[in-house]
Amino acid sequence: MNKETIKTILEKSFTDFTSFTDTLSDHRFIVSPEGKWSAGQQLDHLIRSAKPVNTAMGLPKILLRFFGKPVSRSRSYEQVAESYRQVLQHGGVAARPYIPPVTEAEQRGILQLQFHQQKERLLQQIEQWTEEDLDKYQVPHPLLGRMTIREVLYFTAYHNQHHLQTLEQREQRNPSWSEQLERALF
Repeated sequence: MNKETIKTILEKSFTDFTSFTDTLSDHRFIVSPEGKWSAGQQLDHLIRSAKPVNTAMGLPKILLRFFGKPVSRSRSYEQVAESYRQVLQHGGVAARPYIPPVTEAEQRGILQLQFHQQKERLLQQIEQWTEEDLDKYQVPHPLLGRMTIREVLYFTAYHNQHHLQTLEQREQRNPSWSEQLERALF
């Protein structure tokens, strides 16, 4: 994928997640059924995940050389997504800095704003990179090891979609939230 295509899939992944969470009531936004992260916590997690990508992309490229040169070509979007699915299947979980605290309904607007800001910053950052540089520099990922900047961008788009699918599946298969709350309380 070229930069424009990457920007398109990133934009879509952020927008799709926001569009879905906007449909949730405050109650459904903050409730974490069955010990899983709530929609608010997942939003917080995605913000925490996007921040280091933005930070790395904003660093002088000479500093990124600290992480070495990629030894192979950038993997495709699907290869990165498959690597992530494999890690999750084998027990991979979010590292401590990416684990969100419990969210409150009052935080919703702030989290949505921060998520939007991370998206906008990321889209602007991409403009500062050449196609060649996306494959020339790499950074560490806590679960997937060293990845080129292009691969990290693929991961970010897929990661947003992964969390969106998790929320969508929860909505489809579970009884209504009021029924779940009733079960939990009584």
